Amino acid sequence: MTPSAIGAVLFDKDGTLFDFGATWDGWAARTLRDLADGDEVVLQDLATVACFDLEAARFRPDSPIIAGTNREAAQCLAKALPARRVEDIERHLMLTSSVAPLAPAVALVPLLSLLAQSGLKLGVMTNDTEFGALAHLRQAGVSDMFDFVAGFDSGYGAKPAPDPLLAFARAVGVVPGRCVMVGDSAHDLVAGRAAGMRCVGVLTGPAQADVLAPLADIVLPDIGHLPGWIASLS
Repeated sequence: MTPSAIGAVLFDKDGTLFDFGATWDGWAARTLRDLADGDEVVLQDLATVACFDLEAARFRPDSPIIAGTNREAAQCLAKALPARRVEDIERHLMLTSSVAPLAPAVALVPLLSLLAQSGLKLGVMTNDTEFGALAHLRQAGVSDMFDFVAGFDSGYGAKPAPDPLLAFARAVGVVPGRCVMVGDSAHDLVAGRAAGMRCVGVLTGPAQADVLAPLADIVLPDIGHLPGWIASLS
């Protein structure tokens, strides 16, 4: 692979590096029950505001939590927990999510090694916390394989704004036009377009191809197909 057209790849985390449903649906079911503290009415209220199907134990595609920041998720859930401070809910989400069992979308070490050996700079930008991002990358054994890692609270802003993506481009010294934003949500791809980057959608999150395709240069089944697409540009 000789990626002369591409110099850097920025990945979203959840739904991109890690399969969204396999990683987060089970965590969400447990977390909502923890927050409800045995009150079935509160549990139903939490599920309603989170757009989470308790019976199927999965997020609905329209859930505001899927692409939102950790703080936005806490603010969402606080609507059903009027006696709890948003800050306390946010901390609970950060700590419990940082130890959630992860389901990598593909074998990450071989893929990232291939990309890095091809001379590509690699980064992660997530609307999760930086704490959560680093914890997950360490858990997956790939934290040292990235040149840049940022969360919504890292000081660059959050997607769908382009600012954190442009911060990545500056940090790795690659112009945005030679960067690729890879993500599973409209937030990721809108941010990529606004930053002037190429955009790749992947189907390991809740969004379907018809949602991603209008915003992407290409939609791939998962990030394992990325090296072949990059090679096709050379």
